[in-house]
Amino acid sequence: MGYDDVITHLGEFGRYQKRIYYLLCLPAIVCAFHKLAGVFLLAKPDFRCQLPHEDAATAQFSSLPHEKWSLAYPPDSVTGKASTCEYYDVTYSADYLNGSEPFKQNGTVACSAGFLYDQSKYLNSAVTEWDMVCNRSLLSATSDSLFMLGVLLGSFIFGQMSDKLGRKPTFFASLILQLIFGVLAAVAPEYFSYTISRMIVGATTSGVFLVAYVIALEMVGSSYRLFAGVAMQMFFSVGFMLTAAFAYFIHDWRWLQIALTLPGLLFVCYYWIIPESARWLLLKGRKEEAFVIIEKAAKENRVEIPSEIYEQLVEEVAEKKKQDELTASQPAATVFDLLRHPNLRRKTLLIFFDWFVNSGVYYGLSWNTNNLGGNQLLNFMISGAVEIPAYVLLLFTLNRWGRRSILCGTMLIAGVSLLLTIAVPSGKTWMIVACAMIGKLAITASYGTIYIFSAEQFPTVVRNVGLGASSMVARVGGILAPYLKLLGEIWQPLPLIICGALSLTAGLLSLLLPETLNKPMPETIEDGENFGKKQESAISAEAGSNQELKGMLNQS
Repeated sequence: MGYDDVITHLGEFGRYQKRIYYLLCLPAIVCAFHKLAGVFLLAKPDFRCQLPHEDAATAQFSSLPHEKWSLAYPPDSVTGKASTCEYYDVTYSADYLNGSEPFKQNGTVACSAGFLYDQSKYLNSAVTEWDMVCNRSLLSATSDSLFMLGVLLGSFIFGQMSDKLGRKPTFFASLILQLIFGVLAAVAPEYFSYTISRMIVGATTSGVFLVAYVIALEMVGSSYRLFAGVAMQMFFSVGFMLTAAFAYFIHDWRWLQIALTLPGLLFVCYYWIIPESARWLLLKGRKEEAFVIIEKAAKENRVEIPSEIYEQLVEEVAEKKKQDELTASQPAATVFDLLRHPNLRRKTLLIFFDWFVNSGVYYGLSWNTNNLGGNQLLNFMISGAVEIPAYVLLLFTLNRWGRRSILCGTMLIAGVSLLLTIAVPSGKTWMIVACAMIGKLAITASYGTIYIFSAEQFPTVVRNVGLGASSMVARVGGILAPYLKLLGEIWQPLPLIICGALSLTAGLLSLLLPETLNKPMPETIEDGENFGKKQESAISAEAGSNQELKGMLNQS
């Protein structure tokens, strides 16, 4: 008898669970706001250096017609476009700008008077306010990178808190911090305080989203967990698209940051609505509190829980405590346990690489929509919208076609579609956008698969350790992803090509992993080492018998 049997009596997805579940899905929308806000908060519009003859108070980006840029700005040796970070050292008289005075080469001068920005698409951004262009362009990518570092730290810190202090206190602590530092990021007077505030907000997204995810999955039956996990990701995708709607109506980056933060206030009322996880309470020996929650759920679901079930749960809790005491006296499992044995090591390293690629490519594509050309808001909206069919695909195929087939297939599709951008003719922006969106759809499906596939690959004794290490490797991919945007300034398809090459490589290498669908999950290190070996042995044996048969036929 376990808590899963209590769920069976309650109803695997009864009225009570549905109400709490859908309420817990809503914070995923706000987490998406914060994770994707950097695309607009750090938007980099076209810019040019202010010329000596221009008055800072009245000069605008459009004051110098684009056709006259060649008179002021030298060509960039890499891109061939005008290098607007410097200008020719000449006298900018009316005759010179009209073309009646011949050009005299006197060298170039680095921009010092300031920059003028194109405000036709963005009124302003943190980039334009603090001039994060030219030799300071790395600052914008570093800010997004540190945000993802915050996500990494948050998954560790709030994960530990939720296991020790409880799911509910951790959820609300991270929510309050998210509100405070979300507003502080909006009023930050300079780059450093803005970036630190955003990094803390990144950490809180782990606390809010992951804890809500855990509470939701802990109260539904096993047959509904695939749906519950995937559907919550869909709410994140809805938040992805709504971020573009906010950016469409709010053009000032500070007000945009505030607007994306304040919806979190709505979830403060959850304190009186969302219960603590009954499963966690039972594990901590707080059975009376757990029974109150179970009774409330039973009443709302209009079912009765037999008294013997409560008695068996009490016995189970006592037995669990003894097991925990026994486990505490034994050496704790570490990631090195996964690397000591050859077959398990090979699978672990392949899984780590898959996580790195999925996270890096997912965020690399999500944050690169401004570099694709065309309507930037529309590109961003489509990038979020294609995630919905990706998750629907998983709901209908993950338990039918197998985990490995979907993981490899979607990564290969992503790789091919992104690499095809090499062959797109110049000026065919819609083709680049189409290839990028097909790649985004495929990598989203892959990212959704890797969670389940990895959990089924790792042995039970080191499963949490393996998933934790995989998540950390994934965050490294997310930390590096913002720098891909800078490569798009050199050559538009370059970030897509890098993402495509990584996806294609990971998809092919994943064919070396064993299928897990309808297979018993490995329990011990020995099980994990042997899992997949039998398939290889069978293939080798079949190949050997074929060779013997060919030899006999040749002799005859």
